[in-house]
Amino acid sequence: MKGYLFLIIAIVFEVFGTTMLKLSNGFTNLIPTLCFILGFSLTFYYLSLSLKTIALSLAYAIWSGLGTALTALIGIFIWNEPFGSLTAIGLIAIIGGVILLNMAPTKETTPHRSSG
Repeated sequence: MKGYLFLIIAIVFEVFGTTMLKLSNGFTNLIPTLCFILGFSLTFYYLSLSLKTIALSLAYAIWSGLGTALTALIGIFIWNEPFGSLTAIGLIAIIGGVILLNMAPTKETTPHRSSG
């Protein structure tokens, strides 16, 4: 459970960092640039903590998928980026993929193979 908490924190910092990247205007605005560096430093720190208990493939899929979907929504709502049926289908596909990955058997639920 602690691993998923760290993963959620990593996603929040990823979305924050990406938002600051947009506001940095190509690293020409100092405060958003520093916030971007802080955000991504913290996202990778918390992602690394989550990997102690969550499989890399699952953690990375959740982190990148939900981070991408949330960042797209921020673009739509804050910067009025276009939103249409293809965008909606894409966001649903990303979230659906994360759900499917969460339903896949994990190391704890699959039988161990003998090595001999």
